[in-house]
Amino acid sequence: MQNFKILIINPGSTSTKVALFQGCQIIISQTIGHTDQDGSVSKKVIDQLGMREKAVRNFIDENLISGVDAVVGRGGLLKPLQGGTYRVNANMCRDLEEARYGEHASNLGPILARRFGDIFHVPAYIVDPVTVDEYEPSSRISGVPGIERKCRTHALNIKSVSRRCAKDLGKDIENTTFIVAHLGGGISVCALEGGRIIDSTDALLGEGPFSMERAGTLPLAGVVDFCFDKGFSKKEVLSLFSKQSGFKGYIGTDRFTDVLDRIHTGDKQASRIFEAMVMQTVKWIGGMIALVKGKTDAVILTGGMANSQHLTNALYTHISPLAEVRLYPGEFEMEALAEGVLRVLQKSEASLEY
Repeated sequence: MQNFKILIINPGSTSTKVALFQGCQIIISQTIGHTDQDGSVSKKVIDQLGMREKAVRNFIDENLISGVDAVVGRGGLLKPLQGGTYRVNANMCRDLEEARYGEHASNLGPILARRFGDIFHVPAYIVDPVTVDEYEPSSRISGVPGIERKCRTHALNIKSVSRRCAKDLGKDIENTTFIVAHLGGGISVCALEGGRIIDSTDALLGEGPFSMERAGTLPLAGVVDFCFDKGFSKKEVLSLFSKQSGFKGYIGTDRFTDVLDRIHTGDKQASRIFEAMVMQTVKWIGGMIALVKGKTDAVILTGGMANSQHLTNALYTHISPLAEVRLYPGEFEMEALAEGVLRVLQKSEASLEY
C-alpha cells in the first residue's frame, strides 16, 4: 500500500516545485525558477499556465516518468473550505481561471494537476488550500457589521506539522489542542482543536504580527488617516500593506537572513524591528493559549524563520512558562501534499468535492 506514485506540482510566485513521491518517500524533485526575462512573473497568473505546463512536461520527460497513481497540486485561492483532500473538478478550475477569490500563483496548482491527471488517466487532487476555514461562528465577528474576519493561513503546513506533533506525542489528532505559529514570509498564528483551525490571524492582510513584507494588525485611526490623507487608490493601499510593509518597509529588506546579518553586526534599527516582531508574535500566541483556556498540548513553531535559533530562543523565553514548545522548522508542503493524497488512496480518508 506504500507503493503509490504521486506527482506533485507546487507553483510559487517565482518558481514551480515538482516532485515524484512513492508513498511518503520523495524519489525525484526539482525547483524550476522563473524570471522576468521569460515573462512569467509579470503576467496575470492564468497567462503563466502554458509556460508552467511546459516546465512540468520537461521534468516528466527528463526523468522518464511513464506513469503515476495520482497528481496533486497546491490549492489556490478558493471559497472558504473545511480542511481535507479535494478532487479537482470543473467548478474549482473555473473559479481559479477567473481568479474569483483572488490572484495567486497557487491558483495554477489544481489546473495543472488536472491537466496532467488527464494525461496519465489518474485523479487530480489538492490538499488543505490557503482558504481552509473551520472557524467557530463567534470567530467570524469582527466588531463592525458587514466586515467579517477571514481565515487565511498557511493551512497546508500548519495541519501537516500538527499531525506530526500528534504522532510524536503518541496521540490521535482528534484528541489534541495545539497553538501553531507558522513563521515565514507571512506569519500565521492558529488555534487547532482536533486538527481543526478554530481561530487564527490573517496571514495575508488584516490581523496578526507584521512579517517580512506584510503589515499585520494596524491602529485603525492611523490607517484611516493614511488612506485619506495620502490619496492612495485601493490597489496601492493593498499593495503597501501586503507587499511593502513589515521589515521591508522599515529597513528595506524582505530577506530574513539579511535581518539576522544586520543584527549580528550591531544594526540597532534591525534589532528594534526584530524585537517588535517577536513581541507581536508572542502576544498573538498568548492570546490563542488563553482562547483554549490554557489547555494546549504544545505550541508549535514552524516555517522557514523557525530555522533561526536567534528567533526561536526569543519566542521560547516568553512562551515556555505557558506551554510546552515544539519546533518543526521549515515548510513541509510537498510532503503534506503527498500525505494528503496517500490517505485517500489508502482509503483511510475520503476525498471531498468542491
